[in-house]
Amino acid sequence: MEPVTTKNESPYTFKPNEFPLFEFQVLAKATDHFFLTETSWDKAGLGKLPEGQEIAVKRLSRASRQGLEELMNEVVVFSKLQHRNLVRVLGCCIEGEERLLVYEYMPNKSLDAYLFDPSKQKILDWKTRFNIMEGISRGLLYLHRDSSPKIIHRDLKASNILLDDNLNPKISDFGLARVFEANEDAAETRRVVGTYGYMSPEYAMEGYFS
Repeated sequence: MEPVTTKNESPYTFKPNEFPLFEFQVLAKATDHFFLTETSWDKAGLGKLPEGQEIAVKRLSRASRQGLEELMNEVVVFSKLQHRNLVRVLGCCIEGEERLLVYEYMPNKSLDAYLFDPSKQKILDWKTRFNIMEGISRGLLYLHRDSSPKIIHRDLKASNILLDDNLNPKISDFGLARVFEANEDAAETRRVVGTYGYMSPEYAMEGYFS
């Protein structure tokens, strides 16, 4: 992963007053300790904060160094982004060896649950499918052109598209994202990351992305 940096700053720098920090015990109680049994980076525990807000908590395995870098990358990226088609991160917990991200709760889970489940596919009529495609496109347009800094996701796939109450899509999981400077439009890397089958050919074969 190529970490987020800015001139004269170390990687993973963010301002706590711009990105709320949660206490570990608060999140443990909110999720009834559900996430404490999870070790995979892509697992999340559902819970409710004391004021009643529903949340999803993603916990990093203590054994995963790469996951730590991905979490800090995601913290920095999300602290700079606001768009209706991007999942909202409410804060994080960095306490001792614990590393957690706190997301807004998305009741309809991810898009792949509908695409690959025959019983749910019928819910996705043409109008709903078009709305999902349009929402994903709007989110990508914001990331590639209108956000500051510009962001390349690098792992866009159905399981990283979350759906709200009305099946509106929100792009999630920015752990592998790459930040572009204002004058950058493309880059090359020798370390290709992401999910094969969802990559563009030029990125999968040559490490070129734009």
